[in-house]
Amino acid sequence: MGYWDVPEGTDCVQKTWITTKLATTLGLVGSAYHIVAFQPETAMEAVQRAGNVTVTMAAMGAIFGMATCLSAQAREAPDDPLNYFVGGCASGIFLGARTHSAATGTSACLALGTLGFFGKVSKTEGWRLMGPPKL
Repeated sequence: MGYWDVPEGTDCVQKTWITTKLATTLGLVGSAYHIVAFQPETAMEAVQRAGNVTVTMAAMGAIFGMATCLSAQAREAPDDPLNYFVGGCASGIFLGARTHSAATGTSACLALGTLGFFGKVSKTEGWRLMGPPKL
């Protein structure tokens, strides 16, 4: 079962679990690339870096999933893209708190909220970034 298979504003735990798994995977892949690009001095430093990035991404995914679902329930507007802005903004605020930077939190809130908003709009309206290849 995928994220879009669960109706909006229902089964918040399932939707949060799916976004958490996806974000954790992205965190693992991103930290692996970072460790290869910027070689740590010790194995322990590599594990700490990977854990730090992965846990942060997992938390952001969980916050996005839960905030989006709860916003849909509270606003009684399950298919409104504004719910995805709220979820993205909440994740950005967490990132700002994690980095102890109000500027990072504000810009991440706006960036991730906008990305979430347009992600939902693109899904509802059937936008395609890439189509089938032209032969």
